Amino acid sequence: MPRNVEIKAKIHNLPQLRARAQSIADSGPFEIQQDDTFFVCHNGRLKLRIFSESRGELIFYKRDDSPNPKESQYIITPISTPHELRETLVLALGECGRVRKQRILFLAGETRIHIDEVEGLGQFMELEVVLSDGETVAQGVETARHVMQQLGVSDQDLVDRAYVDLLKAQKNEGQVGL
Repeated sequence: MPRNVEIKAKIHNLPQLRARAQSIADSGPFEIQQDDTFFVCHNGRLKLRIFSESRGELIFYKRDDSPNPKESQYIITPISTPHELRETLVLALGECGRVRKQRILFLAGETRIHIDEVEGLGQFMELEVVLSDGETVAQGVETARHVMQQLGVSDQDLVDRAYVDLLKAQKNEGQVGL
């Protein structure tokens, strides 16, 4: 199963982060619109990412909820009829959340730098250090820490949950006062 080491962080200064990402990137920026639907899954997370009417990806992944750099194992299956598959999976498994975001992608070596504007949440940055077959998680963590330093991201900026979980928490907090 493919693996990477990931972090997610809150963005405080978007122009500065974008300039720093551009300065270390081999390529980018690439703008990507994403609509992620999460389904009930007891062995990890299952989401359908829709890019367009005829292009999507079904993604299964396992990852700990931790603010620190962590390993993620995943499988990505390309889909040519994403809306039909979404309807099928909602009926079969049940939807447990939806995340819409505008993503700017930079590539720096084996590291994918994502700058995300998440609907209902705000601005975040994700790093994904793609691990090769012989590469250890410790090596990926070292790379992630190095890129974090280059981007000016501190441990205090790190987020311990997925966007879908942050949206659920925000919704639950809003309902407390009702």
